[in-house]
Amino acid sequence: MAKYSININGQTHDVEAMEDMPLLWVLRDVVGLKGTKFGCGKALCGACTVHLNDNAVRSCSLPVSAVGEGRITTIEGLSKEGEHPIQQAWEKFVVPQCGYCQTGQIMNAAALIKRNPQPSEQEIEQSMQGNLCRCGTYNRIKAAIISVTSQPK
Repeated sequence: MAKYSININGQTHDVEAMEDMPLLWVLRDVVGLKGTKFGCGKALCGACTVHLNDNAVRSCSLPVSAVGEGRITTIEGLSKEGEHPIQQAWEKFVVPQCGYCQTGQIMNAAALIKRNPQPSEQEIEQSMQGNLCRCGTYNRIKAAIISVTSQPK
């Protein structure tokens, strides 16, 4: 076991974990933030997506020892009351069906518009293609992202 001081959602959390423990399990089981979901455990589905220094990463395959002094943002830290434009668009376009993958989808979309506020439809599709939705809400996901990115800044 090793001790880590991790910045999660703007707060420092001192945790003890094995150095190869995936960040996902530190977030869920050690810190108690349950919004980030376990999907495949192999970084293939995107359900576990969080931000590390504003970049979307798969927390199921990122060892806690690799976080260092980076800033982690989870779905709980994206906005206090769901006021992030992507979260509002998700509601407006009724994106979730079962909802399981949606926190990862939202976190990936938020990272996309942070790095590229005006992505093309092709860039949206490329960026989001690694996040799987078993319910097939891809058209609503794309429409929600387009609605945010086409708004005047």
